[in-house]
Amino acid sequence: MAQKAEPSCPADAAPLPAELAGWTGRAGLAAAVDPAALDAAMLAIGKGVDLSLQPTPSVRYALRPENPGGSVSHGGLVGFAVDRAGTYRVAIGSAAWIDVVRAGTVAVSVAHGRGPACSGIRKMVDFALEPGLYVLQIAGNGGPSLPVMIARLP
Repeated sequence: MAQKAEPSCPADAAPLPAELAGWTGRAGLAAAVDPAALDAAMLAIGKGVDLSLQPTPSVRYALRPENPGGSVSHGGLVGFAVDRAGTYRVAIGSAAWIDVVRAGTVAVSVAHGRGPACSGIRKMVDFALEPGLYVLQIAGNGGPSLPVMIARLP
């Protein structure tokens, strides 16, 4: 089976929407391998990161992901704080599985989609969140690095 080639991106590709502007200029961040290590793996809303992940067998998730990935996949955890209620978008550069967890409960997504053309965003998932601390769980990623961003939607 032949794979469809990605279209080449023009030099004047449309800019990212304002809420995703932090996707460019990402900084590095190491994902936590268990919930106890989240203090060192906090993600700021609106700031993109290149997240360093670990092999799946070494990750202890807050809750078992619905699709944890196999023994050769990669995953990790990051914490984030929501200061006001609203819809928040998790944007990632692959088709990895994501869960947003708070107080032992997985948040239900309200929308799914692909990122803007030529952005490097492969998957976007929206969640209606209340103020509080959350854990973003990433599972089943094919490699040890993943661009990630959480944005508050207008």
